[in-house]
Amino acid sequence: MNKAPAEKTIVRRESEDYREVRVERVDRLRYRAHGANGATLDFGVGDGLLTPVELLLAAIAGCSSVDVDAVTTRREIPQVFEVLASALKKHEDGAVRLDDVEVDFDVQFPETEAGTQAAKMVDRLIRLSAEKDCTVSRTVEHPTKVEFHNVNAE
Repeated sequence: MNKAPAEKTIVRRESEDYREVRVERVDRLRYRAHGANGATLDFGVGDGLLTPVELLLAAIAGCSSVDVDAVTTRREIPQVFEVLASALKKHEDGAVRLDDVEVDFDVQFPETEAGTQAAKMVDRLIRLSAEKDCTVSRTVEHPTKVEFHNVNAE
């Protein structure tokens, strides 16, 4: 594990496509993520906390939820909007990862003309999210380079 070159870090941060989340340790096995907009989210291992794996699944479900919700609620507010993201833990040569991720939508609208119109949009919006719009699921599906650096390395 090497230190990231300072010039590479500066160039990355100047890009309009740059995204970051800062994570700090709050307590033993408890962390706080800080978004660029000032939002925070506590996570870790323990009562009342989502684990990092659960956060990954929530990010996948949440990204597609936003895609579907943003369009359908222009027509009608759903009576039910629940999304379940699940996966299987896979062990490979002593390492662990997730596989077979599934995202199941349960979106129900009132039995009105607007509700019927919104309901008819759901399948297409889920497909568009999976194929094009959801950055999170598309990042997970495609090989993505991940580098770890120790900023204090010499």
